Amino acid sequence: MTMPAIFFGHGTPMNTLDDNPYTRAWAALGERYRPSAILMVSAHWYLPGVAVTAADRPRTIHDFGGFPRALFEVAYPAPGDAALVRRATELLGPGLRHDRDWGLDHGTWSVLVHAYPKADVPVVQLSIDETKPAQFHYDLAKRLAPLRDEGVLIAGSGNVVHNLHEYAWGGAAPGRDWATRFEARAKALLSAGDHAPLIDYASLGDDAALSIPTPEHYLPLLYVAAQQRAGEAVTFPVEGIEGGSLSMLSVVVGG
Repeated sequence: MTMPAIFFGHGTPMNTLDDNPYTRAWAALGERYRPSAILMVSAHWYLPGVAVTAADRPRTIHDFGGFPRALFEVAYPAPGDAALVRRATELLGPGLRHDRDWGLDHGTWSVLVHAYPKADVPVVQLSIDETKPAQFHYDLAKRLAPLRDEGVLIAGSGNVVHNLHEYAWGGAAPGRDWATRFEARAKALLSAGDHAPLIDYASLGDDAALSIPTPEHYLPLLYVAAQQRAGEAVTFPVEGIEGGSLSMLSVVVGG
């Protein structure tokens, strides 16, 4: 079975513990799609170079502060997958570093704890090379495409709009005009299969500049967009902007 590719707008780590429309939609995606393994690109593994997690039992990383103790007690004991690591190395080349120290960060487990709550699907994370431009990431992702036909779910976790400086902390707020416009523009481009403007996102003007002040939460979207094949539909099972400046948009390519 050819798997879809899914981008999760993960939002706050508190979604791990919450029952809300976002988490219920993630759970529904897990019920619909049962992969043999997951290759996850998380906004929170952003460093020089391209690496994959290679531990048999990747640790649960609590890479945040200032949240309730219950969040730090969450464990997501999904196994690693040595065969997927080898296959990713075949596709991406010998420059792919095998990392046995990093584990699963909250960009990964905050959504998978809902999608696959038994933690029984193997998970391998792929890092985001902070030294490379967006085109590099899109092209790298294209090389991963055969995995979809091998039962692997290629997933990204970040946020299409992620501007915490403009976030309304401590209360609800409607989406800022620029955030709403940029999310709508991204949806239209994805639906049309028009990826060039999404790669060259600076060309999309001030709305993009405000929505993507730093690239790490946006780039996982390109890893998913790159999987779109001719004629494949794109759907949006989760929508909504939190705190005025944080898009919860999720994207499913194919499926």
